Amino acid sequence: MGLVDDAIAAVPEPDRGCLQRVVEIARSVAPDATEGMSYGMPALKVDGKPLLAAVAAARHLSVFPFSAAVVEAVAPKLEGYSLSKGTIRFMADQPLPEDVVQDIVRLRLAEIRK
Repeated sequence: MGLVDDAIAAVPEPDRGCLQRVVEIARSVAPDATEGMSYGMPALKVDGKPLLAAVAAARHLSVFPFSAAVVEAVAPKLEGYSLSKGTIRFMADQPLPEDVVQDIVRLRLAEIRK
């Protein structure tokens, strides 16, 4: 296991399954992603740059795409979710749609590789 997998394994259900799903989707879009740390969080990385972190907080789950532009690009598809400049917050009973997670990863990959 790596940093991301270990961090998710420590999260209780149902949050663990929800975070695992986000990471599995991200890995399917970016199979060459590695695990590391970014901004103090276990994160998937591509070409040494942070791609995505999926973490549990006290009252919600968060996805960090490390890009305000990516959050802004997917915001129209996330009505009802809590968004900030670099964070998308959600709950296990309202997980992120798979197509949105795919979009987040594709958009971030494009930024990294431009």
